[in-house]
Amino acid sequence: MTIVVAAPKRTMPSLSPLETYLAETGAAIVSRDSCPVPTTLDDRRSCQLWRISASENQLSRSRLAAIGDEQKIDINLQSSEQRLRAYRLAVFDMDSTLIECEVIDLLAERAGVGEQVAAITERAMRGEIDFDQSFIERVGLLSGLSSAVLDELLSSLPFVEGGRELMLSLRSLGIKTVIVSGGFDFFASHVAAVLGMDGYLANTLAIADDKLTGEAVFPIVNADTKRERLLSLVGELGVTAEESIAVGDGANDLKMLSAAGLGVAFHAKPIVRAQADYRVSHTGLDSLLYFLGHRGELAQ
Repeated sequence: MTIVVAAPKRTMPSLSPLETYLAETGAAIVSRDSCPVPTTLDDRRSCQLWRISASENQLSRSRLAAIGDEQKIDINLQSSEQRLRAYRLAVFDMDSTLIECEVIDLLAERAGVGEQVAAITERAMRGEIDFDQSFIERVGLLSGLSSAVLDELLSSLPFVEGGRELMLSLRSLGIKTVIVSGGFDFFASHVAAVLGMDGYLANTLAIADDKLTGEAVFPIVNADTKRERLLSLVGELGVTAEESIAVGDGANDLKMLSAAGLGVAFHAKPIVRAQADYRVSHTGLDSLLYFLGHRGELAQ
């Protein structure tokens, strides 16, 4: 077993709480090694790999994550099988995963319905209301917004830290990268191009006379669509679902995360953190690299 520890700072904080927990469970620390990080992030990132002699049932993933949360670092437990697996596909949500915003909320602000739409988005991402119905309702509130706003927002999208480094490294490892988003394809195409990704699937905004019509375009990319797209990509590549990675933050990502061989909750809502085997809550997207088991193979 390997414990992967990632911190959003150059110097790793004291890990004595982790040592104490391992001692309490009877897990033996075989080795502790520093893990290489992308050179562009080495001033604000540190990573350690702890080789542990223990069974997977001996340690609690949620307890390890809680210890990390107390120190604002990410601590994940990984089996040797998952660590050494040759992944071939990585599928990503977009909003609040690859970019630091929910685009539909930004559009709503420009339409003067920001608070109303943001509240619906939050409830949908927490799994409190049906995604399809929430999507139809939110898009409806955008009716009449000038399509020129789309281009204005496109130029200022805030990308998540570590995303560029992650995609560069995944490409170097021959891993196909795809966006599967409940957001909008106008923005997904741009994000995929900037990050050098292989493709995208997202919802379409209906526009007429240079204005958003407020009508939802079916089929809506929802939780089922995300899972189905991951599995269809797996089939196209001729690999197994175990050889895929999925990353997301919202309740509509859960089915996709559970279908993948490595499902990662990234700065996710509580319902997603509670169900995902892997959680990244305090560092950037580059932390996915530290799960891949390719020591020294990061693209610098």
